[in-house]
Amino acid sequence: MLDKKSNADLFIIARRGLPAIKHKLLHNVPLNDSITVAFLGGSITEGAGATDAETSSWRALTGSYLQGRYVNQSFRFINAGVGGTDSTLGAHRLHEHVLRAGRIDLLFVEFSVNDGNDRDESIRGMEGIVRQCWRLSPETDICFLYTAAEKNLTGSRPFNIAVHEEVAGHYGIPSVNFAARIYTQIQAGERVWKELAPDGYHPNDAGHALYAGFLQKYLETALASDSMVAHRQEVSSTAPLDSLNYEYGMMLDGHGADYSEAFENRELKLGDPLMNWRFSTEHIYSDDPEASFSFTVTGQGAGLVLLIGPDTGIFEYSVNGSPYTAVNMFDDWCLNAYRPLPAMFPIRDQREKLHVTVRNTGMKDERSLGSGLRILKLLCN
Repeated sequence: MLDKKSNADLFIIARRGLPAIKHKLLHNVPLNDSITVAFLGGSITEGAGATDAETSSWRALTGSYLQGRYVNQSFRFINAGVGGTDSTLGAHRLHEHVLRAGRIDLLFVEFSVNDGNDRDESIRGMEGIVRQCWRLSPETDICFLYTAAEKNLTGSRPFNIAVHEEVAGHYGIPSVNFAARIYTQIQAGERVWKELAPDGYHPNDAGHALYAGFLQKYLETALASDSMVAHRQEVSSTAPLDSLNYEYGMMLDGHGADYSEAFENRELKLGDPLMNWRFSTEHIYSDDPEASFSFTVTGQGAGLVLLIGPDTGIFEYSVNGSPYTAVNMFDDWCLNAYRPLPAMFPIRDQREKLHVTVRNTGMKDERSLGSGLRILKLLCN
């Protein structure tokens, strides 16, 4: 049940605060020891909608604010925003896109727009991000951010935000609810959402600046010398909300599987339409109906990140000898461009060795131009 707090109270919930990064900033960390701030989220975090993602997005403006406020401090900023991705994939790419860079001092997490209507899956993704981060980088401060979209502007704390707040409350993570503040302003007749985000999702420069201003208001208080902080329990001693969360989620090199001869290494050609991916498009490809591959991981689950697009076909998989299950990932977005999309296989109650076999079927969606299978990454948890 949601508590009956005012909209103002719901905008910023400080909880344990940001004690680690505040301590470093207040005690003048040496210039040769940079403070690292990472931004993990979807296209809004990546900077979609801004005229220049590296200067006018809320992420870039937040970096500029921190560097301007602490002019004698060296900062490193990590853009781990990837369009179209939810917290499930976020938990699996956390290590590759954030934690492998070394110590992280502050991690902003933004998935309230991209997460779907499955509460359990959203809990597993967000909790997996928190538990993995604190297991591998225990001094990292985490802050959840809730951006706006039509579904997040139906009240002060709609479904996706309420689910994320379950995780935030359980672990004492501060949260800044951009959507709640905009909802309040819309109700007061002070804002028109379409003027801030013409497509209903991605803020323009004015919208990004508004988000950055909301976050700066929180940071001004959270990083002040007299701000109160609460002690955080070790994640190992905190019972999870969901034992099937993605704490051990990993995104592995796609070449780590055993492929039949029908597969070959490929990259998208210059001019091939691509969305939601600014990293290498190197992948393993086949459209042979007899093509198959297998890999073995240890965990509660496994999966793939496929590069799907206009020629994507139907594949099938088996885990530990189970009957094969067919998967058709073709959707309306495939008609126009390639993009990465995870295929998650069923989660198990216990961690164990999982042997996965994947076969091309030679079949395709009626809208597809082919029966291609493009493996970008392997997943395990």
